[in-house]
Amino acid sequence: MELGDKIIDSAKEIFSTMIMMEIEVIGKDIEKNKIMEDSISGVIGLAGTHKGVLAIHLPNKVAMAITSSFLGMEVTEIGEDVEDAIGELANMLGGNVKTSLSEKGRDIELSMPSTISGHKYNFQPTKEVEKVLINFSCEVGTFAIELQLEN
Repeated sequence: MELGDKIIDSAKEIFSTMIMMEIEVIGKDIEKNKIMEDSISGVIGLAGTHKGVLAIHLPNKVAMAITSSFLGMEVTEIGEDVEDAIGELANMLGGNVKTSLSEKGRDIELSMPSTISGHKYNFQPTKEVEKVLINFSCEVGTFAIELQLEN
């Protein structure tokens, strides 16, 4: 099974069991230097035999709805609750990617999750990377999960 497929399976499982939300893939692409607008990204670093980052990019509206469902309370602004929930989501996805890569005998450590948010920002690699970008939709909008691994 290809890494992109494992990310899809992992995301669907996490969303249906932890967030009580069904998601669907709406496309895979290799988009260069996409500008995020009014969004938040949960990011986790991978280090070891494979180096890179996994990120989940969500428009603010989607991030608040996911956080509301995840925490079981209404969330109406981007703040600590949303940052923590999106960081934890990145952490769960990163853990599953680590397991997928480690099954092939690779030794990988995960960083602490972090978040980036703002009116406008971009997320681009600093080195040559292999990039997987998968776009999803859910009842409240669309979002993307991105994996960048150094070549």
